[in-house]
Amino acid sequence: MPKREEKPLQAADERSRFEEAVLPHLGAAYNLARWLTRDDHDAEDVVQESYLRALKSFAGFHGGDGRAWLLAIVRNACYTWLEKKRGRQPATPFDEAVHTLDSGSVAPDTLLRQKEDREAVHEAVAALPVDLREVVVLRELEGFSYKEIAAIANIPMGTVMSRLARAREQLQKRLTEYADKGS
Repeated sequence: MPKREEKPLQAADERSRFEEAVLPHLGAAYNLARWLTRDDHDAEDVVQESYLRALKSFAGFHGGDGRAWLLAIVRNACYTWLEKKRGRQPATPFDEAVHTLDSGSVAPDTLLRQKEDREAVHEAVAALPVDLREVVVLRELEGFSYKEIAAIANIPMGTVMSRLARAREQLQKRLTEYADKGS
């Protein structure tokens, strides 16, 4: 009888460990998937698939950074999805819902300019090639170190640095062009 009780307890412990290590990072997983797929619904599907993959392979996770481990799975699922999608149709443009600001005492023209600036940054990031976009999202939005990004993307740290440099250069060029149009 004790062996029968051990299995449910072990399964419950394993599920609890999974929930503790992986579930808190749902937002980061969705954020990365959304930026890589450029579509909210596709990102949801990729994240769901990633969590299923993570659950199936959780026995191989021996502690450490659950966020980095999960985002590596999300990244791989996104690239698999992109390969399948590429054969069917071109990627749809990224369109993020505009977040409302607490207007308070800010002038309407200032709010409009802030919204336009935010949209320009989003468009510039979305226009980056996927390999550059992913390192920008992981570094600037998710706050990962170069070493963590290298582990997530399974690339050398030098490649992370060069991709970030190229991405920042392209972003600067696009945003400078945007600023020049606005003046």
